[in-house]
Amino acid sequence: MQARKQFLRFFLPLSADADWAPSRSRPPFDPCRRSAAFVQLSITSRFDRVTSIWNRANPQLRDLALYEAGKPIEETARELNVDPRDIIKLASNENPLGPSPRAIAAMRAAIGSAQLYPDSGGFYLRDALAQKLGFARENIILGNGSNEVIEFLGHAFLNPGDDIVTPAHAFIAYKLIAHLFGARTIETSTTNFQPDLNEMLSTITPKTKVIFIANPNNPTGSLIGQEKIDNFLTRVPDEIITVLDEAYFEFLDDPPDTLRHVRNGRNVVILRTFSKIHGLASLRVGYGIARPELIEVLQKTRQPFNVNGVAQAGALAALGDDEHLRKTKRVVDSGRAYLEKEFRAMKLKFIPSAGNFVFVNVGDGPTIFKKMLARKIIVRPLRGYNLPEWIRITVGTMEQNEKCIAVLKEVLS
Repeated sequence: MQARKQFLRFFLPLSADADWAPSRSRPPFDPCRRSAAFVQLSITSRFDRVTSIWNRANPQLRDLALYEAGKPIEETARELNVDPRDIIKLASNENPLGPSPRAIAAMRAAIGSAQLYPDSGGFYLRDALAQKLGFARENIILGNGSNEVIEFLGHAFLNPGDDIVTPAHAFIAYKLIAHLFGARTIETSTTNFQPDLNEMLSTITPKTKVIFIANPNNPTGSLIGQEKIDNFLTRVPDEIITVLDEAYFEFLDDPPDTLRHVRNGRNVVILRTFSKIHGLASLRVGYGIARPELIEVLQKTRQPFNVNGVAQAGALAALGDDEHLRKTKRVVDSGRAYLEKEFRAMKLKFIPSAGNFVFVNVGDGPTIFKKMLARKIIVRPLRGYNLPEWIRITVGTMEQNEKCIAVLKEVLS
């Protein structure tokens, strides 16, 4: 009897009586009403299944912030109803001169073989990098951007409950990767945006697996010199991996020699990229340099064919175009000096930069960003780095820099 009651409860319209049973007084059967009930039940069940998928997902994903890139130039132009060519993007630290002409020619040629899978091991590119840097191919790993090499490190060394150490205001990807693998990020203080290396050493715990330092740092542009880096690395316990992110290395006049620590067999990973001075950001090619055993561990986490063939061809050609690098550096050096001179004249606080960008205090970064965007200049607000008063401005061509300063003066007046 109870089973029959449950059956009828499911298939027949319900009354207000919780102990309802069929009777001669019930309303006549209405098939339309039953259909509506089934539709509602079906929708509700599907909705419950969709929303509850978070109960099956890794718990750390719920609170994982997403990396927020800027809007495409075309979308900004559409919103402003202007020609995309009128938009000046100084937000992403890209090369204002574009890729090397040699790289463009090599990529065009490589497209003709797009039906073939790329060289999974990046043999020629790794070989060229190794020769240029004075290492063996076994010291090099390629990534889909240097960000992917950071992810390799997470796969290889981070587990839930582990720690990473990084300075405040460092590249946000370190924190995101740590969170993704359930590790805790310990952020140490800075003085005038220079990291306190002694504090970083003092915060190391038995659970610390990786230390991340960007040098020069993004977004602040600050640089740690040779003596401080050497002293720091000699004091880091051997079992900890120290990652030195050198995405802006080629913009330095006198860069610290961190590769010596790899040659000395320390657990140091140097990250570099083709996205910045080489002008190949859209291709996503980065690489890591470390002792062979460490690279062998990271290779175990790498998916086959992670760097596409056109990207490998472009990067290989760019690596040999020293003239393009010198030309880019001249443009960046003069443009950065111009921006910093103008900031001094405007009495704006800024941090002298070692990269191809300048970090400047404008009082209200999000508001200034919006006002400049409305005038067709895109800069980078830094609220996501807990720096709401600051913006980061990429060095462009001199014409772009001058337009940027003119607009900044206008919106600050």
